[in-house]
This record gives sequence, structure tokens and C-alpha cells, in this order.
Amino acid sequence: MKDQHNSRNILFLAMGLILFAALTRLLPHPYNFTALGAMALFSGVTFGKHKWAYLLPFIVLILTDLILGLHVSMIPVYACIALTVFLGTRVQNKPGILNIAILSLTSSSIFFLITNLPIWYADLSLYPMTIAGTLESYSMAIPFFKNQILGDLFYNTLLFGIYHSFAKSRKVVLS
Repeated sequence: MKDQHNSRNILFLAMGLILFAALTRLLPHPYNFTALGAMALFSGVTFGKHKWAYLLPFIVLILTDLILGLHVSMIPVYACIALTVFLGTRVQNKPGILNIAILSLTSSSIFFLITNLPIWYADLSLYPMTIAGTLESYSMAIPFFKNQILGDLFYNTLLFGIYHSFAKSRKVVLS
């Protein structure tokens, strides 16, 4: 009975951390310094192949986008979040510090590469649909990429650190 109670507490902790991550989108923050990528990676690692691994981040995204405003880059952002959750499910059984750091940097890079392609912009005059336009788009996004990397590393450390400290003290993990 105690194991079931501890498992329920760990589940609520994981869900609470995901909700905390959602709030970082709504609080004032430097551009791209949120827990969005960390939330997706944490969800994938924590919930694995369970449907909640994907549902929780998407519920968070939809609700916060409704508050912040819908945007034209929702498709690539949501695709990147799904890919980050998927990456997290690949290391569910071995989520060591090195794996989380590598996946954090990988997901930040994927987000940068996909969301800054000029094809996603509603205002096609912003960047021309050429190699030069694509390179300009990427170069203009470098400051945001730096914040993305720092935010993902910071929030991954926070989410996984809190979760594993709590779970380890109770000798329980979600399965």
C-alpha cells in the first residue's frame, strides 16, 4: 500500500513539475528562455511510451497558446515538442546526466533548425525563399538560440533534479 501511495505522489510531482514548466511561458522571461523544451524531454523520460508523455505537453501548449495568442509557427513548434518527447522516451531506462544534457542540446538545436526555416513565416517578405534568406533567418535567430540552450539546460537540471531527488528519497520511479 505504501508503494502505491509513493507512486501516486511521484505521479503528482511529475505532473506538478510539468504544470510549473507551463507557467514559465506565462511569466516574464528573456526570449526563448522557458521550460518548454525541458518539459517535453522530462515528459518523455518520465512517462515513456504512455499516452500522457505526449498529451501533457500538448495540453500545456494549447492552453498557454490560447492565453498568449495563437501564432503562425504553431505547427513547427508542436512538431519539435513531439520530437523532443519522442527523444525522451528513447532514454527512459537510462536518463543519466550525460544523456539528458545531450538530448537537451539536441532538442534545442532541432527546435532552432526547424522553427527558423523561412517557409513557416506568414510574412514571406521577411526572408526570401532562398539559401541566402534561410541563412539570414538563422543568423538573426542566434541570440534566441543561445537563450533556448541556456533555458533548456537550466530547466532540465531543475525538473530532473527535483524529480529524482524526491523519487530517490522514496525509492520509487514511474513505470
